[in-house]
Amino acid sequence: MTHSVEADSERPRHRRSGGRAARREMRLRTVVAGPPFIRRKTPVHAVLDEEGLTRIEATSDRILAEIGIEFRGDEEALRLWRRAGAEIDGVRVRFPMGLLAEVLSSAPSRFTQHARNPANDVEIGGDGVVFAPAYGSPFVMDLDRGRRYGTIANFRDFVRLAQSCPWMHHSGGVVCEPTDIPVSHRHLDMVAAHLTLSDRPFLGAVTAEKRAEDSIELARLAFMPGFLDTHCVIMGNVNVNSPLVWDGTMTGALRAYAAAGQGVVCVPFILGGAMGPVTNAGAIAQAHAETLAGCALAQLVRPGAPVVYGNFLSSMALRSGSPTFGTPEPALGSLVVGQLARRAGLPLRCSGSFTTSKLPDAQAMQESTVSMMAAVNCGANFVLHAAGFLDGLLSMSYEKFVLDCDFLGALHSYLGGIDTSDEALAFDAFREVGPGSHFFGCAHTMRHYETAFWDSDLADNRNWESWDEDGGLDAATRANARWKRLLAEHEAPPIDPGTAEAISDHVARRKAELPECWH
Repeated sequence: MTHSVEADSERPRHRRSGGRAARREMRLRTVVAGPPFIRRKTPVHAVLDEEGLTRIEATSDRILAEIGIEFRGDEEALRLWRRAGAEIDGVRVRFPMGLLAEVLSSAPSRFTQHARNPANDVEIGGDGVVFAPAYGSPFVMDLDRGRRYGTIANFRDFVRLAQSCPWMHHSGGVVCEPTDIPVSHRHLDMVAAHLTLSDRPFLGAVTAEKRAEDSIELARLAFMPGFLDTHCVIMGNVNVNSPLVWDGTMTGALRAYAAAGQGVVCVPFILGGAMGPVTNAGAIAQAHAETLAGCALAQLVRPGAPVVYGNFLSSMALRSGSPTFGTPEPALGSLVVGQLARRAGLPLRCSGSFTTSKLPDAQAMQESTVSMMAAVNCGANFVLHAAGFLDGLLSMSYEKFVLDCDFLGALHSYLGGIDTSDEALAFDAFREVGPGSHFFGCAHTMRHYETAFWDSDLADNRNWESWDEDGGLDAATRANARWKRLLAEHEAPPIDPGTAEAISDHVARRKAELPECWH
């Protein structure tokens, strides 16, 4: 069993042991098995009619044809666009009407990302829904030590927590920045952690083309020879430098993943009023243009390469210029983005547990719920930032992570839909119980009582007296005990010793070849 030193602080003391508290403790120690991903059984929400969608798509087409998108610092990308028939003016690329649709015709509408453990393979697209942790925070925080810069120990903690949560399907990528490792070496330690401490799918580095290639080569070591050549085992999450700029760092990484036949998630980053218009329709039209251009570039590199239509819409407090997250306008915008992604025939990455709250408090969970419900209702197939997001993505919170994971469990039930089989309609129970009695002990209830309702790991549903007698703990304090328990009990999934050694040797060799760089 492994855990970081940060998991060793004393757990909150209850006023008593045994009895109800002991039974609750035992239940919280029970780890249930979750599915590798969700098969959606609920319909997606559509908020715009055909006329509205057509107007947004037409505006995107005009942006692409008349204004264009700059591809900076990547001569190879410009060469690919020139060969495809785009108009090139310096680094500005303009796209004749219909060009991107033609190029994107080779992109798959769904694909499998294979995990080191085949039982954890995920399907991205169609009715598949995959949850992944938050991504990119430079800080971490918990109730014991507060906010501080992230380290590789913190990074490994969050990989372990994601592996331990039955409702998390994906190990994610940069779950926090390990700032105690040189920038030039970080990607190696992060990918190695994903490969050895987890057996779920994961994201690789995108901060340089060579780092993307390193990530792919490390992933190759974890699979049978030749497997990666014909299967997607790793993805890169690349961002547009909105408005209307793809820079060479991102497109270099994009080309590396696409050339290897691996997945590329293309994501604009639009804060309304800063990197895009303040109006929802304008921001969505911009995002649509930026995303399609990135996904199409991957197809120019390798037709059929897996791509994901990404979305990151958010708003701003226009009086102060501060970003805001979990607000209603971007949530509504996500529903429209879902419609556009489906019309484009591409898998969708959308929102997550967004919040600008600085603590795992009521604001944090309210904003996170708004954005997560938008993600699942818009038809998102890959939900990045599903757990841990705090402080406007600047901080990864231990307590928020397990609170969010608890909500992900509820979403599994929500997306499961309504069963209308004979057993679910329960007519035999009505016959047994009759008028005026209760169903608590009838045969139908006894057959289903263990699985009938989602059972939260963290909510306290007892009466006031029992809750108060056991310490009167709030949700964040209960979450603090939960993440410590999960880390203390985590066991790394099995890995072939030869594979583990090959990964370690590759990391050591590449570190020796790469000079230390802290910027």
